[in-house]
Amino acid sequence: MHNPAKMFGPYIGPGGRAADIGCGLGYFSLGLARLVGPGGRVYSLDLQERMLAAVRRRARRAGLDGRIVTRQVQKDSLAVADLAGSLDLVLTFWMVHEVPDQAGFLGQARDLLRPGGRLFLAEPRMHVSAAEFEQTLARAQEQGLSLIARPKAALSRAAVLARGAD
Repeated sequence: MHNPAKMFGPYIGPGGRAADIGCGLGYFSLGLARLVGPGGRVYSLDLQERMLAAVRRRARRAGLDGRIVTRQVQKDSLAVADLAGSLDLVLTFWMVHEVPDQAGFLGQARDLLRPGGRLFLAEPRMHVSAAEFEQTLARAQEQGLSLIARPKAALSRAAVLARGAD
């Protein structure tokens, strides 16, 4: 249903650095790890350690464990300041609607991106109305991100935003 190579390939490639925020079991983390290749890195971020343990197991089985780094985040902070300004792509798939302070969260996501880096934001159509999604995009733009694309993603409302030069 969701093909990571088709969805994210236009925004990241070999040697790239990405974060999968709210990674869950790591489906997209594994796909991103294949895209960035052995010289790249994917940071799989989640609130739940059990999800991160599952990502590590799946990455090991797929031979991708050297490309994926798991990090547990806090409810109100991504707690990854060491990654600031270094990522080519940040993925938030079906999770922003669960964040109480969306503006603060989107600002933290923006801070992870290098100038020109991309935020791929997707929300589930069944939980997020078109109007709510537009409000989320407006919050992202208030945080200094520019809307550059509206890709198709099954069962989703999706957008790609870019961090400008500082």
